[in-house]
Order: sequence, then structure tokens, then C-alpha cells
Amino acid sequence: MVLLQRATHVTLQVLGTELADLGLTASELNVLANLADGRPRTVSEIGVAAGVRPTTLTGVLDRLADKGLLTRAARSGDRRAVEISLTAAGARTAARVAKAFKAVEDRALDDVPESAVKQARRVLKALAES
Repeated sequence: MVLLQRATHVTLQVLGTELADLGLTASELNVLANLADGRPRTVSEIGVAAGVRPTTLTGVLDRLADKGLLTRAARSGDRRAVEISLTAAGARTAARVAKAFKAVEDRALDDVPESAVKQARRVLKALAES
């Protein structure tokens, strides 16, 4: 698993360099990438998708809200659930983050056969869901 940790570290370094001008942490980039499709989500849905603990996620969401990138509101039909949505600035930033994530992935997998990429995705999905 040292290889997985190394790959994660290198990926975060590359993304951090490419997106340094945004002034966002790796956790903030992760949350924005998971919201890039523009679909509002509850805090718990974001936590599961981004693999972030609730205590960590609260701080990340606070910082992103303070930067004007997202809003919080009670979910229609369930006032106990808080729904997170991107602002217009957040949508632009999230699109840029998602594009950078895809570019890093495309560069890394450029010379890898499609069958190996599919298998790697299955392994990563299993690890993410464990």
C-alpha cells in the first residue's frame, strides 16, 4: 500500500501546484471536485463522496463558504438536513478543479492499456468503499 500512498501524495502535489493560485487546501479541492457536477448534496453525502470525516468536513465547508464558493440551506422537505450548493464563483472554481483532476488522470494513464485502466478503477473503487 506504500505505492498507493505515494501515488496519492504525488497526485496531490501536482494538483496543488497546478491550482496554487486558488489558495485551496487538498481537502477543499476534493470537496469542490465532488460538487463539480453542480448537483446540491447534503453534508453527509459530500462526506461519503469525498471520504472526509464529518469533523474535518465542517471546517472545509466553513472555509469554502467564507470564500464565497458554496452556500448552505435547509433541504426542501427535510429541514434537519443541510444542503450544500455551489455559488456561481464556486461552480467556475469547481469546473477548473475537475478539469485539473481529469488532466492529471489523463496524463498518468496515457500509455496504460484500457483494460488495465478498467481494472485499476475497480481496485480504487473497492478501496474507496472499504
